[in-house]
Amino acid sequence: MAIVEQRATTEIGWPVTAPLARPFTRTRDRRVVSLPALSADAALKRAMDVVVAVVALVLLTPVLLAVALAVAAGDGGPVLFRQVRVGRDGRTFTMHKFRSMTVDAESRRAGLTPFSDGNGVLFKMHDDPRVTPVGRFLRRYCLDELPQLWDALRGHMSVVGPRPALPDEVARYDPAARRRLLLKPGITGPWQISGRSDLSWAESVRLDLDYVEHRSLRRDVVILLRTAGAVLRADGAY
Repeated sequence: MAIVEQRATTEIGWPVTAPLARPFTRTRDRRVVSLPALSADAALKRAMDVVVAVVALVLLTPVLLAVALAVAAGDGGPVLFRQVRVGRDGRTFTMHKFRSMTVDAESRRAGLTPFSDGNGVLFKMHDDPRVTPVGRFLRRYCLDELPQLWDALRGHMSVVGPRPALPDEVARYDPAARRRLLLKPGITGPWQISGRSDLSWAESVRLDLDYVEHRSLRRDVVILLRTAGAVLRADGAY
């Protein structure tokens, strides 16, 4: 029985633009936040990521094992799904999830594109035939995303941040949307507590850019607390 479904990692084909290359400063309460202040914020955010990821991985070990067994028993395929996503400053990394789709899901995607319920950039289907019965339950309660705690611990993701994007999505970003890549993508974020897949592309971009410009540890804590309620309601989960 395979444990991980392999996916090749490749670099995306667009250059880092000026907004990503320049030192990032912003205005908060009419005061310019200096680079040292931003560095301190980044250090505190990284410390929070490590603490939250370690505590969650320890506490959720029984859940992780149960989900892994359920996925393996479903169709005998790999337990984990690996996929290339775009991180901070346009760097690609391999994101991990519990597999919620059939083993041949990637090869079937092109044939399903005309039936997408997405918004022109994202591919989404309410009744995606590639999702397994176990996968539907995992997706409803975001259990498939638990392995991303490991990605946060490794430093590729943050516990809270913009939605992790696929390379083909980033290739269609306009300059404003590329500012999402100023931060590490998050396991949860403003999109997670505001409707997830039910959001339009414009709404998703607006929420993420607002987070980029006005992020704070206090806001991260609020988003984490609200994530629990959003998961239980299963809003926009498909």
